[in-house]
Amino acid sequence: MQDVDLNLLAALDVLLAECSVTRAAHRLGLSPSAMSRTLSRLRIATGDQLLVLAGRTLVPTPYAEQLSEHVHELARNARAVLQPVNSTLDVATLERTFTIRANDGFVELVGASLMAAITETAPHVRIRFVSKPDKDARPLREGMIDLEVGVPGTTAPELRTRLLFRDRFVGICRTGHPLLTRVTAKRYASYPHVVVSRKRQFSGPVDDALGQLSLRRTIAMVVLTYANAMQIARHSDLLGLVPHSCLGSALLGDHVGSAGVQFFELPVRTPGISVSAIWHPRLHADPAHRWLRDTLFAICKNAGP
Repeated sequence: MQDVDLNLLAALDVLLAECSVTRAAHRLGLSPSAMSRTLSRLRIATGDQLLVLAGRTLVPTPYAEQLSEHVHELARNARAVLQPVNSTLDVATLERTFTIRANDGFVELVGASLMAAITETAPHVRIRFVSKPDKDARPLREGMIDLEVGVPGTTAPELRTRLLFRDRFVGICRTGHPLLTRVTAKRYASYPHVVVSRKRQFSGPVDDALGQLSLRRTIAMVVLTYANAMQIARHSDLLGLVPHSCLGSALLGDHVGSAGVQFFELPVRTPGISVSAIWHPRLHADPAHRWLRDTLFAICKNAGP
């Protein structure tokens, strides 16, 4: 790779972050004139001006804006490769933001406990939860997210997984729903249902089991989140289907009535749910990422039914 200078990559990363030759030079320990020459080399290498004057300030070109996030990831990976592995970690001084992709039920289940654990041991760590519209492996592969939580189902064989807890589906309905007097498969199928489906499908894991009994339920509504399903079941006669872990402590014991929604065991058997942490092997040996995984595992240890 005689024609590739990785120093240019680091310089481009800092220039795009600072949009200033002087500030970029200061960060890299160079003189402004040396930084200016480096910018000229980058312009020749990329065939783009990258940074142009707008009054007295520099602004990125459209091409530079496209490059910015990708360049930052490349520079970070290059630094990680070209420095000794540091296996020690002081979480008390760790400053890092982790992005976790998970559904709303998991955030409600562990969000507060995770925040409490972080506040106690790693006060400078921040967590960014993002929605999970699908099981696309690309965000993990490209470093857009650090960790995913859910049921493994991607076609990316290199991803690492660790079981967090096992779960099961349960039915939900409003408190006082007539079904609760006697829950049978036939009576269960006779009421209208609300189902959760990211793919907007009018079906769920219980339909195959009902079909084996020659029963078919009426699905009146499809929603995107379990929170939506619980809200609708609370204020209607529709029955819902959610993982037991989504219920939370507010729906258990003496709080069932005040919550306005109650859960019941399904009258048919459905497959169990294995909720796992999923990450890219690039981060497997990273001490901070390993600490996050271990912390999450400890919190989830008793989360399942």
